[in-house]
Amino acid sequence: MLIVIQRVTHARVDIDGETVGKIDQGLLVLCGFEPDDTDHNINKMLEKCINYRIFSDSQGKMNLSLKDVQGGLLLVPQFTLMAETQKGLRPSFSNAAPPQLGRELFDNLLTRAAQLYPQIQSGSFGADMQVHLCNDGPVTFLLKF
Repeated sequence: MLIVIQRVTHARVDIDGETVGKIDQGLLVLCGFEPDDTDHNINKMLEKCINYRIFSDSQGKMNLSLKDVQGGLLLVPQFTLMAETQKGLRPSFSNAAPPQLGRELFDNLLTRAAQLYPQIQSGSFGADMQVHLCNDGPVTFLLKF
C-alpha cells in the first residue's frame, strides 16, 4: 500500500458535479493498493494517519495529530499511485491490485476507519473524481506499508 497524506485546511471530492466527501481542517489521504495488501496494512496505515504528528502546536511545531486537532479524514482511492514509471513514456499499472481486490481493500479501509475515528469522508472506488484541496503548509508525505 502506498499513500500520500496531505495536511489540508479543507478538501472535497466531487463526482459528476456532486460533492460526495468533504472535510475542513484535516488529512486528505490518497490510497494505492497492491496485490499483497492485507487488513494488517490497512490497520497500520490508519493508526499512522490518525496519530501522525503533523499539525502545528501553539509554538508552530509539528507536534499534534489528527486526533489532537479533531480534524477530518478524507480517504480517496487512487490506483495511479501504483504506476510503474521507470521505463517508457506511458505508465504501467501492473503493480496495482486488480480492480476487485482494490475495491475490497478500500471497502475494508472505510469500515475500519469508521470504527477508529468519527470524522471520516471518502471518495468512491472506480469513479472519475475531482479532488479539490487547500494543502496547508504545504505538508505532504508519501508513506509505504
